Amino acid sequence: MIKLTGIADEAGASLDVQIKAHQELGWDSIESRVIEIDGVKGNLHEVPEATFEKACEILAAANMKVSGFGSIIANWAHKIEDDFSITEGEIARAIPRMQKLGTKLIRVMSYAVRKDEAGKDLDDQLADERIKRMREINKRFNDAGLTVVHENCMNWGGMSVSYVNRMNEAVPGIKWVFDTGNPVFIDDRDRPGQKQDAWEMYQAIKPHMVHIHVKDGRRNKEKNDADYTFPGEGDAQVEKILSDVVTSGYKGYISIEPHVAVVFHGAGAADDLSPEAKAKEQYDSYVKYGRQLETLLKKVGAQLA
Repeated sequence: MIKLTGIADEAGASLDVQIKAHQELGWDSIESRVIEIDGVKGNLHEVPEATFEKACEILAAANMKVSGFGSIIANWAHKIEDDFSITEGEIARAIPRMQKLGTKLIRVMSYAVRKDEAGKDLDDQLADERIKRMREINKRFNDAGLTVVHENCMNWGGMSVSYVNRMNEAVPGIKWVFDTGNPVFIDDRDRPGQKQDAWEMYQAIKPHMVHIHVKDGRRNKEKNDADYTFPGEGDAQVEKILSDVVTSGYKGYISIEPHVAVVFHGAGAADDLSPEAKAKEQYDSYVKYGRQLETLLKKVGAQLA
């Protein structure tokens, strides 16, 4: 049975709104990244302790679980040159909060790609330091009975299939969250001048995959990014991938990360709307996205929990 969840801040910043969207979809968990309670906003493992405690109370009252932490650990906003103590602090704050919520998965990355002033990849990506840190990150969570999932996103490990393979070889036991939509807009360092192929990236990650993010989009060469779409409507080969996921007997979570109305790291389609209209568009498109994913999964033969 496949379980559905979602990166809930894309429905809205407020934890109450996030819970409401998932209740409307009939889902019993959220993948938590950023929450807002009483005007205090931040990543779940970084908000003040009082805000976190209130979040726990709100989630418990709604019988809503947290399927995973969408952490900021080693993400695309963190440089490999930054002192490791920053990462250590984030780990130290995340572990007890995951344990309190009964959450087993935490999404991490392998730090931002090093670039020169013109935006070109540097030859020296400090790979040895990245690998050293990733081994330690993985160990610390594993020692606490928790599972790190590395995302194929804008970071060293997501630069191409060969980088996925390097990560798997260098960090024994590392697990992955496969994001269907990221290859649409990420450069393929194995094929200079091209974007990645979602199916090829999926095949590389599949043996180590324990979590899935679904997003979709069409390549937009003019802005060197993607125009995000509903699942199955873009270039991410979502239906083909999900069909293989189902026939392969996958039993983990599939999480929506729509990007249709709002993009966590850039401009979204609703950004030019009034605050009220933007909030409604975020919420409505999130629920619509979830329902369309359910329809697509049933089409390819999935049994949903």
